Amino acid sequence: MIRGIRGATTVKNNDAKEIEVETERLLRKMIAENDIGAPDIAQVLITVTEDINDCFPAKALRNLEGYDYVPVMCAREIPVKGSLPLCIRIMMTAQTEKEQENIQHTFLNGATVLRPDLVNNG
Repeated sequence: MIRGIRGATTVKNNDAKEIEVETERLLRKMIAENDIGAPDIAQVLITVTEDINDCFPAKALRNLEGYDYVPVMCAREIPVKGSLPLCIRIMMTAQTEKEQENIQHTFLNGATVLRPDLVNNG
């Protein structure tokens, strides 16, 4: 079955190194908690709020061994008034045998406020 796996995190600064480190941390946690690997992943879409522009966070996926051929794309979030600043969101599409209610969505740092109902690993 193909499932969507959601994740989000925040950074303190619009800094390339911090953006890459926090994105990689989020990706690793999403992958580990859902017991998936590169061959299971169809695509990864990463969005950022408009205050993040120092680097492409998609670069973080290339730091993971064996993920060279996983398609990844970055986009900008809709700039909604009052939305969480300095936020990186990930939607990963992957093959898994898990039922939808057993998918582990991952919210780190300040992003835990986005879906407190799903935060069990914050």
